[in-house]
Amino acid sequence: QVQLVESGGGLVQPGGSLRLSCAASGSIFGINRMGWYRQAPGKERESVAVVTSGGTANYSESAKGRFTISRDNARNLVYLEVYNLKPEDTAVYYCNARIATMRGFNDYWGQGTQVTVSS
Repeated sequence: QVQLVESGGGLVQPGGSLRLSCAASGSIFGINRMGWYRQAPGKERESVAVVTSGGTANYSESAKGRFTISRDNARNLVYLEVYNLKPEDTAVYYCNARIATMRGFNDYWGQGTQVTVSS
């Protein structure tokens, strides 16, 4: 069984920063891409950033310049650092990973971590 567990969310003032973490655990043979998505109230879930196993990162247009994704392959971790937070960044942030187990590759999701940007 595979689990993704996010941490690091919370209440942040506009202009602040934070770092989200996501740890993958379980019977993992390997991890392909890892990424972060977010869902604001009343909106659909959207991609924020994705990083390949080789470290190549891709960002949504709204994330470019203020978000940095990185991963630690040895520990099955992925991070999202966010700078100069804005109220419109308020959302539940979800970790996603394409993970290989004995059953092959499948997509897995974390439970989400709330980020609220407010003064």
